[in-house]
Amino acid sequence: MVFAIVGVGGIGKTTLAQKIFNDYVIQQKFTKRMWLSVNHDFNETELLRRAITEAGADHATGDAKTTLERILKEAVNGHKTLLVMDDVWDHHAWEDVLKTPLFNVLDRGSRVLVTTRHETVARGMKAVEPYHRVDKLEREDAWSLLKKQVVGDENDEHKIDMLKDIGMGIIDKCDGLPLAVKVMGGLLCQKRARRSDWENVLNDSVWSVSQMPEELNSAIYLSYQHLQPSLKACFLHYSLLPKGTVLFVHDIVGMWIGEGFVHGNSRELEVTGKEYYDELILRNLIEPDINYVDQLACNMHDVVRSFAQYVARYEALVTQNSGIDTTGATNPLKILRLSLETEGSKTSELEWSSLKAHTSLRTLISVRHIKINPGDTLAYFSSLRSLHIQSIEFDALAKSLCELRHLRYLSIQYTKASSLPENIGKMKLLQHISLAGCENLAKLPRSISKLQQLRYLNLNGTSINMIPRGFGGLTNLRKLYGFPTHIDGDWCSLEELGPLSHLIRLHISGLDHVPLSSFATKARIGEKIHLSYLLLSCTSRYQDDGQLVNGEEGISEKEQQQIEDLFDELCPPTCLEFLQIRGYFGRQLPRWMRLPTVQPLGCLRILMLEDLPCCTELPDGLCRLPCLEFLQILRAPALKHIGPEFSGSPDNLGSVSKAEVLQSPELERISNLPKLTNLFISLCPRMKILEGVPSLQRLELEDYDMETLPRYLQEVSPRHLQLLCSLSLLTSIATGKWSPEWEKFSHIQQVMAYAHDYDNDIPRKFYMLYTRDPFSLETNISLSAYDSDGSEMMGCL
Repeated sequence: MVFAIVGVGGIGKTTLAQKIFNDYVIQQKFTKRMWLSVNHDFNETELLRRAITEAGADHATGDAKTTLERILKEAVNGHKTLLVMDDVWDHHAWEDVLKTPLFNVLDRGSRVLVTTRHETVARGMKAVEPYHRVDKLEREDAWSLLKKQVVGDENDEHKIDMLKDIGMGIIDKCDGLPLAVKVMGGLLCQKRARRSDWENVLNDSVWSVSQMPEELNSAIYLSYQHLQPSLKACFLHYSLLPKGTVLFVHDIVGMWIGEGFVHGNSRELEVTGKEYYDELILRNLIEPDINYVDQLACNMHDVVRSFAQYVARYEALVTQNSGIDTTGATNPLKILRLSLETEGSKTSELEWSSLKAHTSLRTLISVRHIKINPGDTLAYFSSLRSLHIQSIEFDALAKSLCELRHLRYLSIQYTKASSLPENIGKMKLLQHISLAGCENLAKLPRSISKLQQLRYLNLNGTSINMIPRGFGGLTNLRKLYGFPTHIDGDWCSLEELGPLSHLIRLHISGLDHVPLSSFATKARIGEKIHLSYLLLSCTSRYQDDGQLVNGEEGISEKEQQQIEDLFDELCPPTCLEFLQIRGYFGRQLPRWMRLPTVQPLGCLRILMLEDLPCCTELPDGLCRLPCLEFLQILRAPALKHIGPEFSGSPDNLGSVSKAEVLQSPELERISNLPKLTNLFISLCPRMKILEGVPSLQRLELEDYDMETLPRYLQEVSPRHLQLLCSLSLLTSIATGKWSPEWEKFSHIQQVMAYAHDYDNDIPRKFYMLYTRDPFSLETNISLSAYDSDGSEMMGCL
């Protein structure tokens, strides 16, 4: 059954669909949820591939449409699925591409939700009528939205209310479009709360500009006109980023720096670039992706993207599924930035040589297949400053890389690259290198240590296990990921970290290879006064199921003492905000996490502990971490209690608000977390006591062998409880008041419980949904299986 949300661009269709897609109740009604942004000029095989990825399957084995249809069928077969198709311009995306593989295999109650600007699309997809039409905002609602963007605190509200008459004039010019109102709010919050400033916005001549196409929004143009020149360049550049492809803030800022858009002190370019990024968010020109913490990734609304691409049209070209048109009106010699947006099938891939007319390029971004033929070269683009490519046989181009003498930014993430040119040290201007996910890459060229301008290096997901001597000469490095630890005689790679005093983010791997703690001292971690993120990693000796890796022996006391001594010498600076420790096999965590020497962690917000096979207790210094918000513990098989370490100080505020504990089979008790609101417990079968959590709002328990509910549920009062349990327990719970488990969960406002269908390999197929007030209980464990008629979903519209 298909439902449609219809309205003009910027009216809020996608926002509404996102609220439905992410609604907690809606989430629990479907075993699979898929979100597809459908390009105006969509490619059939690419759309199928993205659908397969959203369904959690792998499309690497197929390129033909029939093969991809079969893979998609297998991925969703028997699942109750919610599919959102966002921004559809052509009903054929459903009728001719997705309907065939999906229609007959989805479980009963599956739904398709489409957002579109055109009723003809909804009609072509045979959506249920009446369609949900998103209306323009009423003036008072628009004023409330504008105030929400502008009012910083309660003291500002009165001042803003005094400007309502001007604000209403601005709202009238926004024509009831929420996006326009938000963008205006983002502009006004940069202004003083004075009549003259607001009147300047209201009376700006931009509102009457007539040269732009009618569909491009004047409010966005006005906001753009008020940007500083450097921020204008960053904004226009952002519109080049491939739609539907996640690029993180460090890559985006790296490209901006490489293009010369970020100005200021060389030591602080990353900080300044991040401020630009944050200002674009504040101005509502880009929006944080809710799937990532700390605004790590953002999206740009299609209306905003269209505007930016229109403004940049004479210097920047964005292509989707069509080839590069070298015969059109745009002179390829004038194009400075080229983005190849959609990844097509190998049968429709571009020829690398078809790009060579664009000899003036400064930026090339591609996430699609491009065919490389003998003789093809990067030298076509000798002016390049930024190169970001995926899905390309990079080795065929690697030899010509050093001909890009102006290159500042290089990202070849997740390509099959097996080597970098030995003479890469000649590329004196390189500032940013990302090799993440290049599994075939096993060695760094020695000359990399000559790249004195290098500020960013990402080796995560490569096979590189050693770095060349002299690496410490890269003193401009700010961010370093996947740094491998290794020993060569009396030399240790950790020594090379010592001179890198400007590091902001650092990930060290393979620390278990270091035999002497004195080597760790030479890394001088505590002297890196700008460090905010630190990941310390040992090679895990345990598999995900908690069993030793094949061939591994147990951990000796000598090894435990050795790793404890080593980590004791890796004390971070006081500015650290994020700490992750992975694969640590000491009996107790480092002394700088224990009383009385815990002061260096006073700014810590996030603590993640993963694979701690020998650790029996958390450090007592956790009670002295006033800023700690999030605690995650994954695979700590010897840990029995979480909580005593938070009660060691009379001033303890127990600041942790979210905690996750996974695969810790000996854990028995969690306590003393007064500000905890969200708790996730997975595969902790001995867990018996949960106390001292008065603020708990959401509790999630996952253990598919669970045969009875834990008694501690009677001692806590979360508003929401989610259970992932055995089918037998779910069947008992689903009987409601007649269940022996009733007293354990009946006091909780909302309970959602699930079990797998192992016979048909369908996760979370069976469910029970319970609401205390007003009372309701729904389940599909019966002959009259629950089949929603869609009213729940459309009720959220």
